[in-house]
Amino acid sequence: MELSIEFLIIFSIIVFISSLVHGTIGFGFPMIATPLLAMVTDMKTAIICIAIPTLLINLISIFSEGNFLQALKRFFPLAILAMIGSAIGTQILIYSSSEFFKLLLAFSIFLYLFIQKFKIQMNWIKEKKKLSMIVFGLSAGIIGGLTNVMASILIIYSLELKHTKKEIIQSSNLCFLFGKIIQIVLFTIHGSFTQEILISSFSGLIVVLFAMFFALKIKNKIPKESYVNVIKVVLFLIANVLIYQTII
Repeated sequence: MELSIEFLIIFSIIVFISSLVHGTIGFGFPMIATPLLAMVTDMKTAIICIAIPTLLINLISIFSEGNFLQALKRFFPLAILAMIGSAIGTQILIYSSSEFFKLLLAFSIFLYLFIQKFKIQMNWIKEKKKLSMIVFGLSAGIIGGLTNVMASILIIYSLELKHTKKEIIQSSNLCFLFGKIIQIVLFTIHGSFTQEILISSFSGLIVVLFAMFFALKIKNKIPKESYVNVIKVVLFLIANVLIYQTII
């Protein structure tokens, strides 16, 4: 990828908007930044460019909710499963296309929204907690490694378990943090981090800090009772973007 002033400006704008959304609702940075950035470069490069800024934004989101060690202890098994899945997905991404997996993810989101609309209960998630944790942790990691969109799968899992707003934010960000760490390691081993990409990534850290400062102030003004509805709207938009990206 050839670094240019134009690319850095576009990259900074995308990172700022995505960080603002993420800081406000607790997730969304990679889901928004990846498809937008993929419009000016390829999917693999888009994922690599925002890998380092994603680490920072995940850490800020987790710590902003407080009780980091408690959250780490509670969601550590889920995060490890997500990390394993992410390693698998990243290896596939390095050597193949992920277009099919975008459609698969979009379908799973629409299926969940359909289930919610008609009040169909996924009781097996509550009844078989260990199995559901393995299924959702690994699948979220694999899809996250392939498409950089992990939160939607984890949110489905969290909503069914009636997690609070704080728990949803911490669990999804913790899983993505672990998944992103292993992804960066694998990309580094594969030699995917060029000097140009590193310059873009580290410049994005400054933009993330600036955007998150404002976003965290906005977040506290969102009523708790409307949070789940906001999540569902975002999930619907994500699914449509994924389909649009695959078809166009």
